[in-house]
Amino acid sequence: MNNNRRNFFRRTGLAGLMLAGGNIFKGFGGTVDDTGSTGRQLGKQAFNMSGYGAPKLDTVRTGHIGLGNRGPTHLTHASKLENVQIKALCDLRPERLDKAKSIIGTAHSPELYTGKVDAWKGLCERKDIDLVYIATPWHLHAPMALYAMEQGKHVAIEVPSAVTLEECWQLVETSERTKKHCIILENCCYDFFELLTLNMARQGYFGELVHAEGAYIHDLLKGNFSKEKYWHMWRLKQNYRNGNLYPTHGLGPVAQAMNINRGDKMDYLVSMSGNDFSMSPMAKDLASKDDFYKPYADKKFRGNMNTTIIRTSQGRTIMQQHDVSSPNVYSRIHKISGVKGSALKYPLPGKIAVNDNWATAEQYKAIEEKYTPNIVKKIGEMAKEVGGHGGMDFLMNWRLIDCLRNGLPPDMDVYDTAAWSAIAPLTEKSVASRSGAIDIPDFTRGAWKTNEPVDIFLTKGGNTKVRT
Repeated sequence: MNNNRRNFFRRTGLAGLMLAGGNIFKGFGGTVDDTGSTGRQLGKQAFNMSGYGAPKLDTVRTGHIGLGNRGPTHLTHASKLENVQIKALCDLRPERLDKAKSIIGTAHSPELYTGKVDAWKGLCERKDIDLVYIATPWHLHAPMALYAMEQGKHVAIEVPSAVTLEECWQLVETSERTKKHCIILENCCYDFFELLTLNMARQGYFGELVHAEGAYIHDLLKGNFSKEKYWHMWRLKQNYRNGNLYPTHGLGPVAQAMNINRGDKMDYLVSMSGNDFSMSPMAKDLASKDDFYKPYADKKFRGNMNTTIIRTSQGRTIMQQHDVSSPNVYSRIHKISGVKGSALKYPLPGKIAVNDNWATAEQYKAIEEKYTPNIVKKIGEMAKEVGGHGGMDFLMNWRLIDCLRNGLPPDMDVYDTAAWSAIAPLTEKSVASRSGAIDIPDFTRGAWKTNEPVDIFLTKGGNTKVRT
């Protein structure tokens, strides 16, 4: 191993992963940390990535790490876009690569990386890749993104993009130093109702925003205990942590509506978890029938419902909820509340209020006609046809490629990636301190005061075509 790699592994804590028998599950639980947070945010930015458009790429050459759950979706969408070349695929399991090759057909001839725990490094080191997609287990997201940026690549990372505050700061510092984009793949920012309400907020429909809500309430109890669904039971092991472990689906869309990191910032939070009424009993029950589950029978799991309240520097509030082990009807809760009106989705369909009354069907239609953003008008129907959570996945990937091709700032930058992902370890810390108030780091180091709101509505670009 050369000195550059040794230094990188020391900085990111990957030495154990690469050099100690491939123990990639070291460190589950105990992820709460605030290493160097205060000193870092008092420092200066190396470069402000907010509003930065990297040199445009006529053709975006991609590499894809992780082809289990979310990875194939991004690969499918990349294969459907003109001016995209898929150069490399990586997964530890060869059978996943076989399936991936069948997805992209004969239009691309990617090199395959597999069989070793560090095979992904070879993909990142290639000179013919511009963008690396990372869709691996959560605890590998940040280390892989850091290495890819060090190798001169833009990165697009599945959610959450980091599991500790230290990783969040490393992503920010590396992106600023290398001037490579570090983009969280938060698809819910591209759902159609969320885009509609974002445009409405920007156009002043709701007036001054005062409150927002988001959530991830999804019954994943059986899936988390599945032997097949998550490799080496990695997602079950994440549930040793007690907090809001998956905040970005609910937080991303409302953070954009509130111009978080661009005129406002999240200041502090308090978080409370109830007891675990589901995971531990299931672990014990499964262990009584199957020795495979015995290592999990005595583990302490997070509580069923976590509720977190965030206060912003401008005095707004955001409520976030997380429960993936109770038999609830799926809900992401998307609530926007202002001094002139509000919006609410979940239960479906989404609703818009005029003052304190829900809009009639005629009023809602008129609102849609007035506020549907250009990005939906241009690519919305195609996105629904291609698919991926009703089209929002394709819309996200199309928009990302279009930004890179046109040298435009991405809709989510590294400060969003860090701030939204940081909520998980911060809520752990609050829960562990009897729901004490916990400061949220300013990853922009004060630049939020002058950063401009992101242009997500396609006033520029939009020339990326879909393969026929």
